Amino acid sequence: MAATPLDESQKRDDESRERDTVPAAEPDEGRIDDLPDFSDMTTHNWHAHDDTMSGVGFVTIARRLPALIAQAVRMAWRASPRDTLATVVLNLLAGVFTAFGLLATTGVLEALFAAGPTPDRVRAALPSLILVGAAAILRTLLQAGAGWAQARLEPQVTRIAEERLYGLTSKVDLVRFDDPDFHDALQRARSRGVNSADSVVSSAIDVLTAGISLIAAGGVLGVLHPVLLPLLAIAVLPDAWATVRAAKMRYGTMLSLLPTYRRKWIISELLAERETAAEVRSFTMRSFLLRVYDLVARTEQDVMVKLARRETFARLVGEALGGLGAALVYVALGLLLATGAVPLAVAGTAVLAVRSGQSSLANLLYAVNRLYENGLYFTDFVDFCVTNESPPAAAKARPPAGFSRITVENVTFSYPGKDTPALAGVSIHIDRGEVIALVGENGSGKTTLSKILAGLYTPAGGRVLWDGTDLAGVEAHLLRGNIAVIAQDHTRWPLTARHNITMGLEKGDDAVIRAAGVAGADEVIAELPKGYQTLLDRRFNDGQELSGGQWQRIAVARGFYRDAPLLICDEPTAALDARAEHALFERVRQHSDGRTVLLITHRLASVRHADRIYVLDHGEVVEQGTHDELIRADGIYADLYNLQARAYSMEPKQA
Repeated sequence: MAATPLDESQKRDDESRERDTVPAAEPDEGRIDDLPDFSDMTTHNWHAHDDTMSGVGFVTIARRLPALIAQAVRMAWRASPRDTLATVVLNLLAGVFTAFGLLATTGVLEALFAAGPTPDRVRAALPSLILVGAAAILRTLLQAGAGWAQARLEPQVTRIAEERLYGLTSKVDLVRFDDPDFHDALQRARSRGVNSADSVVSSAIDVLTAGISLIAAGGVLGVLHPVLLPLLAIAVLPDAWATVRAAKMRYGTMLSLLPTYRRKWIISELLAERETAAEVRSFTMRSFLLRVYDLVARTEQDVMVKLARRETFARLVGEALGGLGAALVYVALGLLLATGAVPLAVAGTAVLAVRSGQSSLANLLYAVNRLYENGLYFTDFVDFCVTNESPPAAAKARPPAGFSRITVENVTFSYPGKDTPALAGVSIHIDRGEVIALVGENGSGKTTLSKILAGLYTPAGGRVLWDGTDLAGVEAHLLRGNIAVIAQDHTRWPLTARHNITMGLEKGDDAVIRAAGVAGADEVIAELPKGYQTLLDRRFNDGQELSGGQWQRIAVARGFYRDAPLLICDEPTAALDARAEHALFERVRQHSDGRTVLLITHRLASVRHADRIYVLDHGEVVEQGTHDELIRADGIYADLYNLQARAYSMEPKQA
């Protein structure tokens, strides 16, 4: 058994429960003797993140609170100035009427506690009672209006946060997706960060609301007797400690479990997605995957159970100390009453104000804690956006509409975290109208070079020129409009057949039909129930699914539809049979119409008629020339070609 994060005693308990939680191996699955090594998934304990969380405390929260509130208000204002203004103003007015109602209560109590017949005292209290009732009604109406405005505001905030995140992830350099650190930051931003945007705004509003109510209650207490005001804080300070402590625990746990969450999500996708369903069954992987999932889920479960225990203890301590603080407040109030420092009516109003102040302060602390905790997650989202948003750059030149020659000069490129460069000083040239082939074994750098030529990767060194224009100085987005890519790992978009070809670029029906005909996709679409309007995803009603070869033809049509001066074909026939492959290459040659074609393939019979062939090996161009020249050179290309040729030239054995 490979090492796991579970300790030995927990492991024994897990094994005893395993029969009840994980299905036994099915008859044809055999015995599973080993599980993947999840040593990199070790969850640590909470204290492993003390360096990250050590600054979290009352002072830290107080210092960061204004910035968080300001950030939330800016986002809310961007989402809806009207709803933001309504929420703040209505809550402010509600606080004013809260204070007015408390002060009016003093008049009620003074009238009721005065000497004289009861009916007379009640009549004397009626004006103040009317004021208290009117203040309560107005406060309720104002709070309801503020709640309605806030409810309108939250989904608008969520929308702009999501648009910011996904607008960014669809724009960052493609190479970032090969960086594990980028994926960790993206996971934090997506999992809780972007979803915390509306919570940060609502928490900030709750902080303002509770703060206004607290100021109202505190102002009343200050008017009644100054000594009552500082006593109010004593009742809730322990709760403040407990809530901040819980926030630290939860956030620290979330950080430690990030690798676990990611693996759990990956395994759940393998168990539940249509793309993997066939192989899960064909290779009888169900029991294996469930065991792996159980290992990961138990790791998460153990950490969360320990977190619940720590949080419960912190809450118990906070509530116990909070009860003691409340008792001290009422003892102090009793002493003031006994010594005659405050009259009975004022003492009664003070009791109500203290209770209101306690409630407001408790709400404030809860809202502050919630704002700070959501702010930690929201900061992950903001930091991700700030880190990956490029500062406004000087306007770059428009790319040339075409070229006579593309020149790659001494280009180098390395993937994040890799010591060995994917390309090391590569130089090639491509003339307009040529069919150029890149060949080589897996990992030689063919696809990396094609992505640099497609404007998807930026070389670390060297230059790519369209005639005399260095592509480093042109707008990459506009450059890609002059390039069409037919990729081996093309996306099967859950869109109609037409949209799978046009990809949001509308050039009319004739262009769609012409591109489909060149690629042979017209035969595929003719068999679909709704033709070009058929939805190509069986997960939806009336959706259809295509075979791998049919999808390949749709992808090829996608490249021809773009009608760009440079067409890059990266293993375009990987899913096609021999007849379809031959037909496709014939169509590429017949319909290039002056376009330049860069062809990447392992099937060397397809590149015999290329104008020039570049052979790459370990990120370097080691051979170049025509097919005949490379065969005579008897190098890597000749070796690879002859290996494939012998496989086809072998005579069948006689029966």
